[in-house]
Order: sequence, then structure tokens, then C-alpha cells
Amino acid sequence: MAPQKGKQGTKGQKQIVEENKQTLQFYIIMAISAEVIYNGLMLIFFWESYSAFYMFLVFASFLVYGGCLQFMWSMAKATYSETGQLLDGGIDLNMEAGFAENLKDLIILTACIQVLSVISNYFWFLWLLAPARAFYMLWVNILAPWLFSPAPEIDEKKQKKLERKAKRR
Repeated sequence: MAPQKGKQGTKGQKQIVEENKQTLQFYIIMAISAEVIYNGLMLIFFWESYSAFYMFLVFASFLVYGGCLQFMWSMAKATYSETGQLLDGGIDLNMEAGFAENLKDLIILTACIQVLSVISNYFWFLWLLAPARAFYMLWVNILAPWLFSPAPEIDEKKQKKLERKAKRR
């Protein structure tokens, strides 16, 4: 595909509402599918090794799915007037480099881990990637620029004024 020339077109509010509904539906189906696959296979084939610890991990994954989906739903909530006319379509969940992108990544990571953990329980350790990525993003976007930012430059006029003040003391 050839790169698009010119300004990128904007989406209408109705289009954003429809795409948000489809996005939420897709991630709800992904979360439910991962839960059903994991719990179904564990209860049918691996009932003896299905301990309280793994039930806790399933509950934690359920909380991750629920929290992410609820947050995405609240971000995408559309506002309508009393006559039923669309006033605001909410935040576009498919926007690149948006916060919803991180929530979608967390849902995908959790679903993959949950399905892969049927093969081996050691796949649950991959969940440590989520806080590692959160720290990386915190470091790259907030901490490192703040800690390693260059000192503000002072123009010549202010520099001479400071030198005169220092000589007087």
C-alpha cells in the first residue's frame, strides 16, 4: 500500500461510536474465550492440579479483564441529548498511542498467558511483563526526561546581570 498523501482524515462521532462498540465486543469475546478455554481444560483434564493458587490466578485475570474493559467502556461512553441526538462519541479506543492501547495490550497479554498456562503453569510468570512495561513507560516518558533534562540556558543579558550581582557581594 502506498503511503497516504496530505492530511489524515478525521473520524465522525457516529463512526467513533460504532468502532468503539466493535472494539469492546472484540475484547469481551477475547476475555471470555480465554476464561472458558482455561477453566474448561483445567476442570476436565487437570482437576487434580487445579489448586487454590491457580484459582486465585484465574480470579486475578478475571479482575484484570473486568477492570480494563470497564475502564475502556467508561472512556468510550457516548453522550446523547434528550432528543436522542449524539452530542459526543467518547474517546476513540482505536487511536494510536492512546491510553486504551495499553489497556488492550494488557487484555491480550492476560488472554495469551491464560491460554498458554494450560501447557505449563510457568507461563503465569509472563504476567510480570505488565509491571515491567509500566515501569519502562514511566521511565521513558516521565522520570528520565525530568532527571536528565539539560539546565535551562540563560541569555547573555541575564548572565551579565548575575555576574554584576556576584561582584557586589
